[in-house]
This record gives sequence, structure tokens and C-alpha cells, in this order.
Amino acid sequence: MRILVVVASKHHATAEIGDAIVDELRAARHEAKRVAPEEVRSLDGVDAVVLGSAVYMTQWMESMRSLVARLGDELHRLPVWAFSCGLAGVASSGRVQDPVRASSVIRQLDPVAYTTFAGRLDPSVLVLRERSVVRLSGAPEGDYRDWNEIRAWARGIVRELDAHLAQAG
Repeated sequence: MRILVVVASKHHATAEIGDAIVDELRAARHEAKRVAPEEVRSLDGVDAVVLGSAVYMTQWMESMRSLVARLGDELHRLPVWAFSCGLAGVASSGRVQDPVRASSVIRQLDPVAYTTFAGRLDPSVLVLRERSVVRLSGAPEGDYRDWNEIRAWARGIVRELDAHLAQAG
């Protein structure tokens, strides 16, 4: 199957999650590619979609919200999985406490599955304004991404796709 993994990422942490998902899909012999939302013009020839976005101020990034607005009808005709990545609600354990705060966009998509992954905060890549917001919000510095959890979620996509192929076959 041809699977498009569309990821909106500002500081590359979410893009790296998308790459891990692509790796798992390819390991299962699916054709997968990661692209940014602004690169997607059409979903012709695509069998399934994974959408992922960094979350800022409880919202998916504008580029992803725009893609969903532009291609919503096409997305509703395909199996879609979605994930968010961010630090809102990250507890001292590194776990995201409130995974449903991301965006109303997710509800519009009605994905096969949705999850939230904890993100990464590296102050060295932030501009002054972002560092100020981080300081005021008390967001925890560090990399909280759980690669085993991310890869397991991607393998779940593979299982669902394989079951779908078996039923259709």
C-alpha cells in the first residue's frame, strides 16, 4: 500500500517521529513517504494517510490545519491515522497528561486511531520569543519522546492495514 505520512514540525522533533513511523511502515513492505503539509497537492494514488503535527497553544500547526481544510473530502475517503506531539501537560514522568487538548481538527478527521506523543524541548533551537514563552509556561526542557511507544503505534497501523488488505483480497 502507498501511505503518505504528512507531518507539520517546527523544530524537527515531530518530523523525526514521522520518520520513525515511515521506517516501520517500510519494514512491513508498505510504500511510505514523509512530506510536509504544504507539499501535498492531492491524495491521488495514496491508499492511507498518517497525519502528525506539533501542538502549540493546544492547536495543530497552521500548515496542517490548512491541509485538512483543503483536502478534507479526500481524507474522509481514506483510512487516516493521526498523532500530535508536544509538551502541554507533560508530567515529571515525561508522560502527556491530557492527550485530547490538541485540536478540533482531529475530531473533524475521525481517524482510525489517534494518539499524542510527548515531544522535545531544546532551548538552543528556539528564537528569543519562543524562549520567553517557554520560561513563562514552565515547559520542561528535554526529550520526552518514547521511541518504543512510537514504533509500537506504527506497527499497529501496519496490523490494521494488513487486516484491511486481507479482507479486501
